[in-house]
Amino acid sequence: MLSPIHVHDISFPHLRHACSTCSLRELCLPTGLSVEDMQAVEQLVTQGKPIKRGEALYRAGEPFKALFAVRVGFFKTSVVSEDGREQITGFQMSGDLMGFDAISADHYMCDAIALEDSEVCELPFTEMESLSRQIPALQRHFYKVMSREIVRDQDVMLLLGNMTADERVAAFLLNLSHRFAQRQYASSSFHLRMTREEIGSYLGLKLETVSRTLSRFQDQGLIKVQNRLIELLDLTAMKQLLNQCEGH
Repeated sequence: MLSPIHVHDISFPHLRHACSTCSLRELCLPTGLSVEDMQAVEQLVTQGKPIKRGEALYRAGEPFKALFAVRVGFFKTSVVSEDGREQITGFQMSGDLMGFDAISADHYMCDAIALEDSEVCELPFTEMESLSRQIPALQRHFYKVMSREIVRDQDVMLLLGNMTADERVAAFLLNLSHRFAQRQYASSSFHLRMTREEIGSYLGLKLETVSRTLSRFQDQGLIKVQNRLIELLDLTAMKQLLNQCEGH
């Protein structure tokens, strides 16, 4: 049995029920955990670590010690190319787990930067790994999350390999809409936390191309753009763009 970690019980008694009452727990943790299993998880998790906008949660090359669950806010992950350019590798929002790419190398492979004032929960990896051996549902959940990350990477490769600029931007907006819906947020009207330049870096497009594509979508009545506020007006037509891509 894993020995209790009493420091959390003494210093932060409110953490004992944090995971079990969190509205995002089904995204971060498996469903159906027993009360005892949930308490064991909560003893390990440090909840509510604040990260200010523009601050790094971790940097590429730093030693890997923990996974992080985004509790509140938005992050971008990025790597720096040999010529010094930033390449965005992903955007993470509340409910997402971050840091899996560091497991193999024992250090973080990218920078994780907050796009707005955020909070994360810290999951110490060695302790969570030991606990997951005792709780098979927890271990399976981590496997599922890692598999989801692989699929997401494959989707990005599809974006960069086969899709036109219109298809890439449409897929990006529809993916955001789907992820907001999973979290029971408004899915047809939302603020973009990232800049258009950052979107372009992620999609393999120039800033000007992203801006022209959004303007064209607005002219076509697919979306409404007001600064960073996006309203999706015709989801059917946007999905048809992707269906056309699948038929290429």
